[in-house]
Amino acid sequence: MTITLNPYLNWRGSARSAMEFYQSVFGGELTASTFKEFGMPVAPEEENLIMHSQLVSPILTLMGADVPAEMPFTENANGSISLSGGAEDEDQLTGFWQGLSDGATVTAPLDKAPWGDTFGMLTDKFGVSWLVNIAGAQA
Repeated sequence: MTITLNPYLNWRGSARSAMEFYQSVFGGELTASTFKEFGMPVAPEEENLIMHSQLVSPILTLMGADVPAEMPFTENANGSISLSGGAEDEDQLTGFWQGLSDGATVTAPLDKAPWGDTFGMLTDKFGVSWLVNIAGAQA
């Protein structure tokens, strides 16, 4: 049996567009089910919100959902997700950075860091913080 650790992200009404955005960045297969499809009791205007979604790509699995209005929710409380790899992954990680940067707030540009790696941080347009680290060449 294999255990997998993957982020589960939450939004208030933007899960579908967020997960479709991540699919455009990372590729993979996206599945999504609404509260109505699961027969969950929510307000009529929330029936088509996402109760559960999952994006499975070759490099990661992300899950996400909308939080109904009657449930507590803290905006931008998804924490940070780190994408890291070696120099051989630079092109792919740089591509992910460029995709995630669309509409994002960049807090640290993807650039050479004092410790020798290439590193950047941003908060994407859906409020999720991402760290990208590309290991520098080993001495």
